[in-house]
Amino acid sequence: MIKKSLTLFATLGAIAGFVVTSPAVAQERSVKIAGFGAKSGVVRVFGINSEAALKAALEQINNAGGVTLGDGAKGKIALEYYDDRCNAEEGISVVRRIASTEAIIAVGPTCSNVAESLFGILQKKVGDSSDSGLQFPIIADVAAKGGLAKISEWAFRNVPSEFEMYKSLFAWVKTQYPDLKTIYGGVEKDFAHSNATFGVIKAQAEASGLQLLGQGEWLLNDTTFSTQVREMKRANPDVVAISAHPFTTCGVLKEMQRQGVKPKLLIGLTSSSSIETLQGCGVQAEGIVIPTSFAPVTPEAVKAAELVAKFGGSADLHSAAAYEIGFILKNVIESQKVMGKPDTVAADREKMRAGLAALKETDGLLGKVGRTADREAIKPFLFVHAKDSAWKVLHKPGS
Repeated sequence: MIKKSLTLFATLGAIAGFVVTSPAVAQERSVKIAGFGAKSGVVRVFGINSEAALKAALEQINNAGGVTLGDGAKGKIALEYYDDRCNAEEGISVVRRIASTEAIIAVGPTCSNVAESLFGILQKKVGDSSDSGLQFPIIADVAAKGGLAKISEWAFRNVPSEFEMYKSLFAWVKTQYPDLKTIYGGVEKDFAHSNATFGVIKAQAEASGLQLLGQGEWLLNDTTFSTQVREMKRANPDVVAISAHPFTTCGVLKEMQRQGVKPKLLIGLTSSSSIETLQGCGVQAEGIVIPTSFAPVTPEAVKAAELVAKFGGSADLHSAAAYEIGFILKNVIESQKVMGKPDTVAADREKMRAGLAALKETDGLLGKVGRTADREAIKPFLFVHAKDSAWKVLHKPGS
């Protein structure tokens, strides 16, 4: 039979042949959770992937018997997913709508600008009677701008630390490419994640001894990059670092090919270590190095990628985080004895918040994930590079 506290890995191994025969079936309830992210617009693929990953995880959990609730009854986790269009106002509206339902927690959003705004409407400090902010737990799967969870004690994240990832990457570059001396940056300026991460990239590059020769800027919806690449070519850097999502990353890489810009090393944004980059510009992206918290290098990660694909998505560092969250929520529901009844919604939300805040470590697809006091994740990561239109593991820090 299924253990009360089923781990991600144990669940994957327990699916086949499981048949629910308990008398508790008659009492089975539906535990409602919500997901939200960008399912329209330029970055819609991230929301599509997150929804697919959540569905894949919940199917595993529900097929393996669901969750054991506080009174011993069995429950299945039900998901409803909303489109926030990567718009801050829409994101706030969506979360207020979710909070009016029986959902006990929400998973999202895609975009850091949405997370930054909507975390601001949550109660900042739990138990502060003078703060009328929304008392509703949210755990982010994609929004990657650093430090967002500290905005509210109701906010949590399961995203990697890009500071640690790029710090490690540039330290590795210094040892592997000691002859590289200069770097030129490119940034998708109007996107909170890419813009903030570019600051991290610049700081870590300079800390490792690289001289910044300049930077080009563009917007998420731009489609022409000739001026920016012309300036890049004039600078003639050893390294080019592009802090942009797959859509404009590919536009820049194609323009670099057209103008004959061939740096000795290409570095990309975490979010571009995805199938979308390979599909959009696999040839031009050849050799680009990116740190990521997901690659199909463990049996659990391989299995997760297959299951996410079954639901029409692609597994990458963002959707893999959503997949992991599904199992985190299952364990919190059981450890906190969530009831899953219409008249216990408020209490169940507080239990979910308290359970997430108490976590010190969770299971991840690449290994154990630490939890910090300010509700962030410390995730294992590795470096990948594009090779023959596929992502290949280039280096595992610490190995």
